[in-house]
Amino acid sequence: MSYEAKVFNVMIASPGDVLSERAIIREVLYEWNAVHSKARNIVLLPVGWETHSSPEMGDTPQNIINNQFLDKGDLLVAVFWTRIGTPTTTYASGTVEEIERYIQINKPTMLYFSSQPVALDLVEMEQISQLKTFRNSCQNRGLYEGYDSLAGFKEKFYRHLQLKLNDHPLFKSEGIDNAREIVESNTSMPNLTNEAKILLKEASKDRNGTIIHLRYISGTDIQANGKNFIDSNERREVARWESALTELVEKALLIAIGNKGEIYEISNYGFQVADMIQL
Repeated sequence: MSYEAKVFNVMIASPGDVLSERAIIREVLYEWNAVHSKARNIVLLPVGWETHSSPEMGDTPQNIINNQFLDKGDLLVAVFWTRIGTPTTTYASGTVEEIERYIQINKPTMLYFSSQPVALDLVEMEQISQLKTFRNSCQNRGLYEGYDSLAGFKEKFYRHLQLKLNDHPLFKSEGIDNAREIVESNTSMPNLTNEAKILLKEASKDRNGTIIHLRYISGTDIQANGKNFIDSNERREVARWESALTELVEKALLIAIGNKGEIYEISNYGFQVADMIQL
């Protein structure tokens, strides 16, 4: 059934070393739409150069990006890790220019810096140095957030996005009781087995939000938050916990990383459900 809603363009800004974070931002925006859009009469549209730019000549690449879609955005989400990006005619990089333009015209800007480990032979020290200089320049101009894992970034961005949409005047809608939405959740508790609840709850306590499933000649392990849930190698017990793992994946509470079925990360929906579980 159709409904009227106001569309807000969410600009995703970053250098090329945080592709996973760009995907996470889109995932969180789509999930917010699925849960809150009809109640709030708001749609969040993720916007980025890879989906909203088209070939054009006659100007610098950054100016073309600015004219094609950046200046039409409402909220900017920027992420950095090891690179600051390619310099423009005015700023240290295109991403920095996008951030500064939003700040200058007083549009909401959410800024994140990753502290995830990285191999030294994969980074350019000049990029690291410029990024550090830019980060230092931001310290006295507002608030930014750090994170040390993709799971941590998912959780932080989802929570921060809800706060921004509830508090910022840009997203206030007439006839909507925004204060009520802070305490009410539209996320329903799915029907889960006790084993699935235990796995999800433990994984949500892990800093990386992961579950590891390993098979050896001598047996099978399913681990989360430093705990192994299979006490013996009896097939009945192994099947019980493997079934719980499959259950969490099928209900979109976990996301398989890679194609070997060994590592799983909690989705944003999974973190919400884990918060509701009482054991």
